[in-house]
Amino acid sequence: MDITIRAVRPEEHGTLADITAQAYLGDGLLAFGESDEYLIELRDVARRAAGAEVLVAVERDERVLGGVTFVARGGDPWADLARDGEAELRMLAVAREARRRGAGEALVRACVERARAVEGCARLVLSTQASMRAAHRIYERLGFVRTPERDVRPVPGVTLPTYALAL
Repeated sequence: MDITIRAVRPEEHGTLADITAQAYLGDGLLAFGESDEYLIELRDVARRAAGAEVLVAVERDERVLGGVTFVARGGDPWADLARDGEAELRMLAVAREARRRGAGEALVRACVERARAVEGCARLVLSTQASMRAAHRIYERLGFVRTPERDVRPVPGVTLPTYALAL
């Protein structure tokens, strides 16, 4: 399958919003389901694209398979985990019917390439969920290592494991 990674286009914001929301809801990744406040952020692709780089994986026919948000520097408004000298990837999501075809890995690799191109960037960081085992395999295959000392606790009872890749 030919997959291209490129910046999301405004006319694709709704499609990527749906893919992202359905991935998180369908995989049970939102503690409060449809009423989870994070769902608003996941669906607001236009706002993310205005403040960070939102990438999509598309097939030859330009069908969007998934997307990711790349934040070039710690301290940027969309940085959740990144510190000075770090970039971050966030909100990686692939449509259920497109999984296991390389789109997720292609999106992560694109973020790695972008992080390496950022002057002064020493690491690419991310947070994930314990149940996202397929994503963990991608991260580990690409050289990311667990950083438990940086794990995030966004709400009581929820811990988000973190990973970092030295560049």
